[in-house]
Amino acid sequence: MATSSRVLETKLFGQDVTFEYSERWVGLSLFIMRIVMGWTLFQGGVTKLVTYLDADPSNNWTAAGFLANAIPPGNPLAGLWMSMAGNPLIDQLNMWGLTLTGLALILGAFVRFSAFWGAIMMLFYWAAALEGGILAGLPLAHGWVVDDHIVYAVLLFGLGAFGAGRILGVDAYLENLEFVKKNRWMSLVMG
Repeated sequence: MATSSRVLETKLFGQDVTFEYSERWVGLSLFIMRIVMGWTLFQGGVTKLVTYLDADPSNNWTAAGFLANAIPPGNPLAGLWMSMAGNPLIDQLNMWGLTLTGLALILGAFVRFSAFWGAIMMLFYWAAALEGGILAGLPLAHGWVVDDHIVYAVLLFGLGAFGAGRILGVDAYLENLEFVKKNRWMSLVMG
């Protein structure tokens, strides 16, 4: 099986950029990144759902413990996070957001829509880690400005930008449906 390659020519930050790439390896890497990111989010959501639904209410998962006790001192949004603690809607958005975003990525369904909202969720998690004081704004517990949540947000942005759901995903099928072809706006949520 021959590997085809292409040349990308574009302008980034005022600079001409040209490089050759292998279509097969780019496709494979996007597929693997989509599955791995999907599994990471899905697992995080499902584990919260399972403990949330535990018959013993003392075992039920909630974001309240984190929002009320784990926000770093001096976080500029501490009042916002505290006001969310104990809100059942926040728990539901967190659990179902992670689960459904992960599932959508695994299946390759509505990837642009899911990746966008997954990235927003990661930015919220990142903002909750902001610290105050002399190093205000730096989430130092998990990295200097760039922590795992920023990495996830950027990865999700890339998966959406590439339309990674078209690579061995449901979006490849859905985009060929007559309804979708007649409603091009749907391409904004698929791919």
